[in-house]
Amino acid sequence: MQRQGTVRTCSRVVDHNQKISYSACGWIVTILSYLLVLFTLPLSIFFCIKVVQEYERAVIFRLGRLKKGGARGPGIFFIVPCIDSFKKIDLRVVSFDVPPQEILSKDSVTVAVDAVVYFRISNAIVSVINVEDAPRSTKLLAQTTLRNFLGTRTLAEMLSSRDAISQQMQNSLDEGTDPWGVKVERVEIKDVRLPLQLQRAMAAEAEAARAAGAKIIAAEGEQLASRALADAADIIATSPCAIQLRYLQTLNSISSEKNNTIIFPFPTELITKFIQSAAG
Repeated sequence: MQRQGTVRTCSRVVDHNQKISYSACGWIVTILSYLLVLFTLPLSIFFCIKVVQEYERAVIFRLGRLKKGGARGPGIFFIVPCIDSFKKIDLRVVSFDVPPQEILSKDSVTVAVDAVVYFRISNAIVSVINVEDAPRSTKLLAQTTLRNFLGTRTLAEMLSSRDAISQQMQNSLDEGTDPWGVKVERVEIKDVRLPLQLQRAMAAEAEAARAAGAKIIAAEGEQLASRALADAADIIATSPCAIQLRYLQTLNSISSEKNNTIIFPFPTELITKFIQSAAG
């Protein structure tokens, strides 16, 4: 099914159904071409019949001017040798890698960023008439767009907001390539490579932050343990038998581990009394 009507772009307006007028020389060449086809039948039929695939469209020019009726395809179409020329356009989605770009971020950090772009030809006629090489132009525009967008972002934003940056780049590319008949389907940032010295500095900073966090957690644990011991001491002090029960519990724990050495606490008050009686 062919798309009819008028295609309006930023550079020009193309009417598929416009009436084409030729000069006298053009009409003479056209008539001679038709006569040549008729006189050389059936051999000429092999030069007149062309086929385009389901994913292709053919843009036909007659005597250098766009032939009315829009792009042909998919299937069979006819051309007249000597006066007709055509160009096949692939409508499938095409992907390409944006070469790594050395970018100076907003916070003065040099990074190397590469991306991948997916696009397709949305209008075959416009992509032929308005731009010389639509895929190549899209690739060059993607490189400059990548540099312009990431140059206004900080390193933290590049690392944490990739999806948002990719979406903004896609919208900008889609708007810029619309006059070329190109539709940008998706943009993805593949990798953000940092300088080796910066990687080491960030690793040292992260390690120091983890060590500081571990010390804070250990200090908080010591604080909680000391408070628990103070509360336990207060509870034991209120009951004279509590310390004896705690001592027996400790002996039970030591004996369960099959140790040969048992620490026996000896009250220092008894030793003091013996020393005082010996001195007296």
